[in-house]
Amino acid sequence: MPPTDASLATLLVSCPDAKGIVAALAQVLYGHGANIVEADQHTDDLAGQFFQRMVFDPSELRTDRVAVETGIRDVAERFGMTYRLLYRTPRKKVALFASRYPHCLYDLLWRHRLGELDCDIRLVVANHPDLEGVAAQFGVPFHVVPMTDGKAQAERRALSLLAEHGIDLVVFARYMQIVSPEFVRPYESRVINIHHSFLPAFAGGRPYHQAQERGVKLIGATAHYVTAQLDDGPIIEQDVARISHRDDVDDLVRKGRDLEKVVLARAVRLHLEDRILVYGNKTVVFD
Repeated sequence: MPPTDASLATLLVSCPDAKGIVAALAQVLYGHGANIVEADQHTDDLAGQFFQRMVFDPSELRTDRVAVETGIRDVAERFGMTYRLLYRTPRKKVALFASRYPHCLYDLLWRHRLGELDCDIRLVVANHPDLEGVAAQFGVPFHVVPMTDGKAQAERRALSLLAEHGIDLVVFARYMQIVSPEFVRPYESRVINIHHSFLPAFAGGRPYHQAQERGVKLIGATAHYVTAQLDDGPIIEQDVARISHRDDVDDLVRKGRDLEKVVLARAVRLHLEDRILVYGNKTVVFD
């Protein structure tokens, strides 16, 4: 019987490039009876770095998980690896943050209902009450954390909610707030934002007005991890749409919203499936 997704484990590895890495990892998994079902790798020749993603089925181990993890750790020490071993169960717990724009929130909740996003959406956090009805349609708890009492207090309240629900991934579904380094630090490489532009062009406010004024032929959207540096985190996913001289600002906004939904959903799915390795301010995405 083929393995189910829930029974699989994913190993993400990065280290200085060297001979024998692939063989060593495959040997340790095979030696314990794990069946490798996916394997992909990439070498950054300029940086001299090796990256690999291996998905394996641990359900018929001849030993146990502790022994496998010890074997992987031994290989990691030998090659100077940074690695993460991630099991598919339990499912990742996700919090969605929003403001007043509904399109990305609707889209993620709908994809989750359809089974496209394998996760547990625990709550929606918003700085305005406008989208409470959207969350209610999907049976997701909705929390308003306004900025009226100051950003620092609001962030403490939001972080308390995340800790209370054991959140693994935070998604900014057009959450129109700049967060502090104190907010990001506990969730490094676990906060995804959608930027309404093909970074690094047209940063800041009113990007579609800027694009229309410049007569652009393409607009884009960028999903990236949030860092302390505004809109400068590692990029996960991007896409573009063609624009013509006939498009007015409303056309650009409509096309842009379509892009934002798709790009954000792709980025979230890639993270949930453990397909992303972050190094420096870049990502390797095993899609």
